[in-house]
Amino acid sequence: MRRAGRCSRQAQEGSPMENGVRQDLGTPEPAATEGTPAPRPPRARPRLVFHTQLAHGSPTGRIEGFTNVKELYAKIAEVFSISPTEILFCTLNTHKVDMQKLLGGQIGLEDFIFAHVRGETKEVEVTKTEDALGLTITDNGAGYAFIKRIKEGSIINRLQTVCVGDSIEAINDQTIVGCRHYEVARMLRELPRAQPFTLRLVQPKKAFDMIGQRTRSTKSPSEGRVASGKETLRLRAQGPATLEEGPSPFEEEAAHRVDDLLESYMGIRDSELASTMVAAAKESPSVAQLACDLDSVLGEFAFPQEFVAEVWAAVGQPRGQE
Repeated sequence: MRRAGRCSRQAQEGSPMENGVRQDLGTPEPAATEGTPAPRPPRARPRLVFHTQLAHGSPTGRIEGFTNVKELYAKIAEVFSISPTEILFCTLNTHKVDMQKLLGGQIGLEDFIFAHVRGETKEVEVTKTEDALGLTITDNGAGYAFIKRIKEGSIINRLQTVCVGDSIEAINDQTIVGCRHYEVARMLRELPRAQPFTLRLVQPKKAFDMIGQRTRSTKSPSEGRVASGKETLRLRAQGPATLEEGPSPFEEEAAHRVDDLLESYMGIRDSELASTMVAAAKESPSVAQLACDLDSVLGEFAFPQEFVAEVWAAVGQPRGQE
């Protein structure tokens, strides 16, 4: 969700791109003089190739050359001869519906990508007996909002047909495909109490060993996880993807705290949004400046002042110092 800078709109002639990452050829070396060895040419950056499977089972495919989530989905769809709109979300290093392993804005260079595709459609009637339904919403960055967490003992928790990972396709027959997670959360909050409404949900297609499970949002063992280094490919909504060092432990902790605040205030979870807000808070000298910065970049969220103050506190006070 971080907006890319406007450094240049087009690649300069002769400047190649790999996976959307500009390849810097460096300053040309001077020509070798007589009697001196020619300088070594700069080492080319290796191609960034990722392995992928469909989560319910498929051969392994190889993808490259994407710069954002929509392009990633298109590449996966091309490999498996499906439509990109069939893909609900992706997880890293596990085929299970594990919300701790969701693919966000960064991919480790050795991460294995599992694509979860559309399964059965179901309709559920819900009566809002209290203000909060107990849902936490996120989205895939390509038009689908889905359930990331179900609160224990909540209205939705009592409906066994509703599961973590289900995509919300419509509310009372009004399609929400293309809506962002905060828009869907707002629609659900604004539904009147004591009046039944209908959710149309699409569950991820399940492999045989997953049928019958009501997937939880708790952290699962890192089975089959491929060890990866700190360097990651950061996907961007605009501009080329870039290779970056992974976040520091403090940045990870601060982003987790901000993500918790997003869930508490807005009913959404979005690790990439949280990381963007941490970066903004680190560069802002005051809460007032942070509010202005967030409004200029993320104004559509309409963050309340007390939320911004808590973000400031979360970034400025890591848990280890409490």
